Amino acid sequence: MRHLSRVIMAMLAMSGRVTMLGLSRWTTGRGGSYRTVQRFFNAPLNWPLLNWLLIRTHLLDSDDIIILAGDETIVPKAGEQTYGLGRYFSSVAKRLLPGLSFFAISLVSVKGHVSFPVMMEQLVGEDTDKLSPGTAPLPGKRGPGRPKGRRNSNRRDVELSPYLLKVQQMIRQTLSLTAGTIQVGYCLLDGFFGNNNALQMVRQCHLHIISKLRYDAVLYLPYEGPQLPRGQKRKYGARVDPRQLPSSALRQITAEEGAHGAIYQLTVRHKSFADLLNVVIIQRIRDSKQAHIILFSSDLALSYQQVIDYYQLRFQLEFNFRDAKQYWGLDDFMTIKPQSVTTSANLAMFMPNVAQALLRTFQQHQPNFSVNDLKAHYRGLKYVQEVLNLLPISPEPVSIEDFFANVLALGSVNIARVPV
Repeated sequence: MRHLSRVIMAMLAMSGRVTMLGLSRWTTGRGGSYRTVQRFFNAPLNWPLLNWLLIRTHLLDSDDIIILAGDETIVPKAGEQTYGLGRYFSSVAKRLLPGLSFFAISLVSVKGHVSFPVMMEQLVGEDTDKLSPGTAPLPGKRGPGRPKGRRNSNRRDVELSPYLLKVQQMIRQTLSLTAGTIQVGYCLLDGFFGNNNALQMVRQCHLHIISKLRYDAVLYLPYEGPQLPRGQKRKYGARVDPRQLPSSALRQITAEEGAHGAIYQLTVRHKSFADLLNVVIIQRIRDSKQAHIILFSSDLALSYQQVIDYYQLRFQLEFNFRDAKQYWGLDDFMTIKPQSVTTSANLAMFMPNVAQALLRTFQQHQPNFSVNDLKAHYRGLKYVQEVLNLLPISPEPVSIEDFFANVLALGSVNIARVPV
């Protein structure tokens, strides 16, 4: 913990790339030699517990609604020796990139519209296999009709892929940490998880999923007509056309400059899903061209506004990834061993929680206080401490008050300097 506190203060004050060598330069003289930093990165820490203790103590609001969110991020890396190095698809670059893959779980505050990362794990080996064992294509060309001996399968009893099993394990570990303190009811996931296997994976954790379907998903209204006296009961009614929806499903008409649209909510069936889906379709028309987005939830009682608002909160986790890469070294670390790679990634995702806790104090007096201002403040504080350590006689506190204020404002964005 003493080493962690030194590293945190160095990361708040330092400029440039966040590497072990850079950290050692900003902790020299305070028990932070390069060898000490190396030992810190090679030592295992219970990062989920550390994050949760920080969140529970400094960031949670007793009357807030908390939602669990998960997403994957790709960290581009060069070389050949880094543990877990592979080629992964980057949605930003829209192509395969050599690098590392991490999956993160966070707690999202509905009231504050902010995400608090809880855990982050690297995906290596079979963890990156996103196909279930039963979905592999059979060799050769299969004839028409059902294969001999094949029976109807229970779509609630699915065989999860190694990737989904890893995500489920992380969700359960997070829920075990928060048990008895907060009640989490929903899990936010991106469009990759818009399938029955992911839905059943989340439901096995006693949560409801909120995600997105493909724009060309084939949906059907539930059948409400008369049933035949014999045979299987009909479940599927008329097919849903996202471009021509019934007026009874209209919930809101939207308008903006140069475009207009509408929001519809329906309870539908999908032939790949075991249960009914609560679907929200957002239409947008601009220059006679129409586009739509299909959001869905397994909770049929959730209103359309909640589905939209909750799904938008998923992007707060993307902001955590952005801050971790921009300020806290998720893109910078040069470690190659498994333990040091894990420490580097989790430290980068631990710092957004530290920053949120510190920003709450500063924003009470300066609402626009940002992460750049926070780093400028601690960098100035570091300079002041080093200068004062060189003085032969300690100056009077009153005489250095303006000196402190001006030095701490160097490099800040929203802090004004004191006129001399």
